[in-house]
Amino acid sequence: MITITEAAQNHFVKLLSSQPEGTQIRVFVANPGKPTAECGVSYCPADSVESADTHLKFNLFSVFVDPISAPYLNEAAIDFVTDELGSQLTLKAPNAKVRKVADDAPLIERVDYVLQSQINPQLANHGGRVTLMEITDDAFAVLQFGGGCNGCSMVDVTLKEGIEKELLQQFPELKGVKDLTEHQRGEHSFY
Repeated sequence: MITITEAAQNHFVKLLSSQPEGTQIRVFVANPGKPTAECGVSYCPADSVESADTHLKFNLFSVFVDPISAPYLNEAAIDFVTDELGSQLTLKAPNAKVRKVADDAPLIERVDYVLQSQINPQLANHGGRVTLMEITDDAFAVLQFGGGCNGCSMVDVTLKEGIEKELLQQFPELKGVKDLTEHQRGEHSFY
């Protein structure tokens, strides 16, 4: 479920050494499955552990995850990184905003998952997003752009050189992508 590097484990042990005995770590997702999802790490006093929590045991401490957050923390990774600017704890949870789908899920669900978890976070840097409208009988993913992508002069490059290449690599059963958006240039457009 959650991978914690040795450096992060050592950091947690150091932090926990100044806490009351029995205090452990809690990892959670606020607003799981939504675009506003945020992950967090906090102290977990012994009296705040719930029977439904997932209990992950590490060498010198435990991590507890509530049942609502658990599926969204699948494949999460916590690291403690030190560089010339200092050190920081990092938590990467690729499934926090959208729950991972099974490998044998219908194609439309798997494609939508990739769009939501991998493509849209990149488009969000420019205020954009893409929505999967359908997968046609002839195996084309029909997409609709929104936000900063609507009317952007680079949308064709984004579609063909970015999104289509990524989707075709991950889903060889697709033949391509089509853009359903009626692009209208405006103040919202990124370029």
